Order: sequence, then structure tokens, then C-alpha cells
Amino acid sequence: MIRVLAAGVIAMIISIVIGPKFIDFLRRNEFGQHIREEGPEAHRVKQGTPTMGGLLILVVATVAFLAVSKYKVPALTVLFVTLACGAIGFLDDFIKLRHRRSLGLRGRWKLILLALITIGVGFAADHQHLPTSVFIPIVHWNLELSYGWYVLLFLVIAGTVNGVNLTDGVDGLAAGTGIIALITFTAISVVTYIRSGNPGGRFDSRLDLAIVGAALIGAAIGFLWYNASPAEVIMGDTGSFAIGGALAAMAIFTKTIPLLVLIGGIFLIEALSVIIQVVSFKYFQRRVFLMAPIHHHFEMKAWSEAKIMVRFWIVTAILCAVGFALFYRDFTFFRR
Repeated sequence: MIRVLAAGVIAMIISIVIGPKFIDFLRRNEFGQHIREEGPEAHRVKQGTPTMGGLLILVVATVAFLAVSKYKVPALTVLFVTLACGAIGFLDDFIKLRHRRSLGLRGRWKLILLALITIGVGFAADHQHLPTSVFIPIVHWNLELSYGWYVLLFLVIAGTVNGVNLTDGVDGLAAGTGIIALITFTAISVVTYIRSGNPGGRFDSRLDLAIVGAALIGAAIGFLWYNASPAEVIMGDTGSFAIGGALAAMAIFTKTIPLLVLIGGIFLIEALSVIIQVVSFKYFQRRVFLMAPIHHHFEMKAWSEAKIMVRFWIVTAILCAVGFALFYRDFTFFRR
């Protein structure tokens, strides 16, 4: 358990200490955010704010994890998915910066790359003998999906990555909600380890999952120190894709995919708001929201960024608490 705390503390301290130099590096190289023309008017002041801050999270979390981990396959796979999704986001950010526009990597290429990542996750899942069934809490159903489980993996990874990416539109919003969700999955890993009857004994993959989760939490907290409103740095797609990938992989390897609907509930709400807005306008020529994703709707209603951020954090915490309660009550199959 000391390793879990060490990973989080090490990552947080390093992130906070090197944050100013990292931001100066981004500023010197003119890695500034490009704001969409159709976005809220208030966002114009963010033009030029250093972006790709997600690199700080990725580098620091990787260093902290490698320093204390025992390199078990599930945790290494979570790190791989985090870095690989972050790399897709970095490519997207780089294209935006190079062409000085708010549009980056085309959507189909993102999906192709996410599909390749899913193949890697599938191989790792097979190596760990993860079941191809999904346990549904409350009703206690074990839904056997067979080969459909691998399709579900892609939907989980792609959906979570895009959900977090859509949430990254207000200072501190994606980072804060991502931290709360990561804390929940890390707590699930710790409780699973404790309930295994092995604490103090042989180190296993469940504790290693907690270590990678703690490293990401610590690095993200350090980033949030500089990302809180008004942001000195923006995580960009590099950070949002990485956090989304980490959450998806944690859900897969803790075997709690259905709970992602709650733990990642705020990201699902953001994604659904965009889908509803597009469908409503396309077929009925009406907008349900003043602007989508939904956090922009509240901006248009004159909510401050700080109010949106804190209230979305509260909603996330409530959803995560419900998700963790369901895990604690229903996911007894974790005990081996």
C-alpha cells in the first residue's frame, strides 16, 4: 500500500515543481491554443494559452509508476493505453498548431488508431484470461458476449476518450472530473486487493493497477494546480485523450465496465448533449441546448467557469460514489 501512496505523492510533487518550467517551454515555442470561431465569445481571451499540457501528466505519471511498480501486465496495459491515446491526442494537437487552426487529425484516423489500441488491449486481456462476459450490477446478470466483448472494448475506449475530450472546454473541468473518476477506480483496485485476503503478502496485479491509478492522479493534481481558472496551461487533446484512455483501461482490467456509465457519467452526459443537439437540429431544425457540449450551454446562461467547474465536480463525485457503492455491494466475484 505504501507503493500506492508513494506513486501519487511522487507524481504530484514532480508535477507541481516542474510545472512552471514546462509552461515556459510551451510558451517559448509558441505552442498556444487555437480557439474555435463558433465557440463562446468569452473564450477569445484563451487564444494563445499554452496547450499540450497533457504531456506533463503523461511524463510525470510514467516516471512515478515505473519508479515503484512491479510491472504486472494489467497495469502496464493501462499505462500503454494512456500513453497511446495521449499520442493520438498529441498528433491532433500538433496538426492544429502546425496549421494554426482548431481542426486537427481527421475523425476516421482517430478511430483507426483507437481500433489498433483496442487490439493490443484484447491481446493483454486474453493473456490475463479476462472473461468475455459482463457482470450487470443490481440485476446480477452475467452477460456472455463472446466475440462481441472485443467490440465492446473498442466502444468503451473510443467512447470514453471522446467523452473526456468533449468535456475539456472549461478551465479545470476535464482535469478535475478525471481525477475524481481515477480516484474511484484506484479505490476499487485497492479494495479488490484487500478483499483478496492478500494484503501484506504477495504483490499482485490489483495493487499494481492502484499504483498506476495513483501515479495518474498525482500527476493530474499537479497539472490542475496550473490549469484551474484562469488557466496558465491547457491539457489539449494530449491530456483529454490520455485521461479517457486511462479510465477505459481501468474499467476493463478491474472488470467493472458497466460502472463506467456512472464513474464516467459526466463524460457520458457531455457526449449525449452533443448527439442530442446534432440529431435535433438535423431532423427538427431546433436546438435543445444554447450550445453543445452542455458545459457551453451553462456558459451561455452566464454561469462563470468556476461555477460550472465546481458543480460538474460535485455531480461527478455523486455519480462516482454511487458507482463505488454498487461495486462494493455487487462485484463480489473480484474475491479470489
